[in-house]
Amino acid sequence: QVQLVESGGGLVQAGDSLRLSCVASGRTFSNYAMGWFRQAPGKEREFLARIRWSGGSTYYRASVKGRFTISRDNAKNTVYLQMNSLKPEDTAVYYCAADRDGNGQYEDWGQGTQVTVSS
Repeated sequence: QVQLVESGGGLVQAGDSLRLSCVASGRTFSNYAMGWFRQAPGKEREFLARIRWSGGSTYYRASVKGRFTISRDNAKNTVYLQMNSLKPEDTAVYYCAADRDGNGQYEDWGQGTQVTVSS
């Protein structure tokens, strides 16, 4: 099992930036992919971005591509989500998750961090 702890959320104004962090522990991660998701009140959880620990290949939800950037620091076992030009509709709880086999199934989840964007 992988333990994931997110941080970096907060209250910002529209147009601001935030960087979320997700520290992973508990296993080796060489075969893993990591993802960021979010869930707004009354809405379903949605995928945002994905990165492989090995090689660093990335994939984004179309609506955030160009505004959000996922990255990782293998030495720190940390994945980041840089979010720029934030909008009120980005308000949600943001989660990181681990895909142990890189097959698109996320088995481990963090507790989430709240991001609130005021207009």
